[in-house]
Amino acid sequence: MNFISLQENLKQGLQIVSHVVSKNINLPILNNILFKANKGNIELIATNLEIGITHQVRGKVEVEGEFTVDSKIITDYINLLPGGKVEIKKSDSEIKVECENYKTKIKIQESTDFPLLPIVSKDNPFILNLNDFRNAISQVIFSVANNETRLELSGVLFIFNDNEVILAGTDSYRLTEKKINLKNNNNNNFKIIVPAKALQELLRILSGLKEKEDLDTSGDISICLSENQILFSFGGTELVSRLIMGNFPDYKQIIPTNFKTEVKIEKSSLLRAIKASAIFSKAGINDITLDFKNEDNKVFLSSISSQAGESAIDLKAEISGDDNSMVVNYRYLLDGLNNIDSNYILIELVNGNTPCILKPEKDETYQYIVMPIRQ
Repeated sequence: MNFISLQENLKQGLQIVSHVVSKNINLPILNNILFKANKGNIELIATNLEIGITHQVRGKVEVEGEFTVDSKIITDYINLLPGGKVEIKKSDSEIKVECENYKTKIKIQESTDFPLLPIVSKDNPFILNLNDFRNAISQVIFSVANNETRLELSGVLFIFNDNEVILAGTDSYRLTEKKINLKNNNNNNFKIIVPAKALQELLRILSGLKEKEDLDTSGDISICLSENQILFSFGGTELVSRLIMGNFPDYKQIIPTNFKTEVKIEKSSLLRAIKASAIFSKAGINDITLDFKNEDNKVFLSSISSQAGESAIDLKAEISGDDNSMVVNYRYLLDGLNNIDSNYILIELVNGNTPCILKPEKDETYQYIVMPIRQ
């Protein structure tokens, strides 16, 4: 086996796939990355048995073959090479790596014990704009439960309809929902739960790509499904993950549809006021009170702590409907506001005992629902 590639191409490929590699005492081969060179393609493959990543590296294949090599050793070494061409030759139980005045030999293992990645049919894919999808993941994933006590809440619900996909995530205290248009209509409707860990890995890869260089000209991502696997494909990269088997809560039931109070307020002012109020919230409860006064067109934020003191802030706002009030966890408010891309925020409220909704001013595709702290 013998191939040549640029150091920057190998470096990026290793960066993409190596992150899923974790030390595995029971199955040491999982500490390795699989290199495959055939039919003019150079592929890097890594898996932890839950998530698998394949990335195609540009280069020239002179002799076909494959091997596995310790992820940390090959990644650290390739990262330190000078830019330019890197030649890798397989010889018995080692590879020779040459780049300008750097020459080394690295021990390898044969690929026979490396686990095969699940095969997901690429027929009838769902196709989305890559940037839209990347933004949608980041707007939803932060509200997913970070423990696996309820496994179905440790992932994001994907609802595929004819013309759109809806992403929803919740940890029972807050909920996010984002809608994205599909670029194709494959007449298939599905509901699946994708593990947050897989989406975090996908988001890491997407956030590190240089758009024009690393994505295909369409800038799309395709999603393919099997009975218990999901495959994301974009540019020269594929990520496959197990799905979570379970029933996601019927979250539509908790979203209010009729409101007694509607508020429009500047996002930056509200963020600053929440952070100031948070200093005086009760430790462990993180409570702040928001009072909405229609006649004054103001939102009053207050908090009190027997140890720290108290805070009172009033902000100008456009308020319609009844006077109202709610007590909420300030951390949840900050999380929601930081993921809403809008200068003005809409707040919709029934009363202090029901969930309130935060939305961007001019975007009907995103909503963030927060449960109140009941007094």
